[in-house]
Amino acid sequence: LFLIHLGYLAGLRIHVIKETGAGLFTFALLFPFIAGTLGVVGGYIAGLSVGGATILGVLSASASYIAAPAAVGIALPEANPSLSITSSLGITFPINLVFGIPTYYAIAQFLII
Repeated sequence: LFLIHLGYLAGLRIHVIKETGAGLFTFALLFPFIAGTLGVVGGYIAGLSVGGATILGVLSASASYIAAPAAVGIALPEANPSLSITSSLGITFPINLVFGIPTYYAIAQFLII
């Protein structure tokens, strides 16, 4: 229920992203692919299987929307929580589900098989 509520809040505040400009949107869109790819490469270096490297890539990419809102709230109490919640759950999470996971799997297959 908590994540459903956060998703609802992110949907209500999606207009906040438009007000901040393209920088936040671009970061929310691209950083998970960078972190996910680094996770897959790390899994390859560690000798993980294709599935293990894929999971490490997914975990690396998803850390941006699991930990970011809480970390921003603690580190920058004056920051607008709408930005971190909306960018992580409104942009990063769905993009990661639809495009990220298949991408990390393909990279793992390319490197390991």
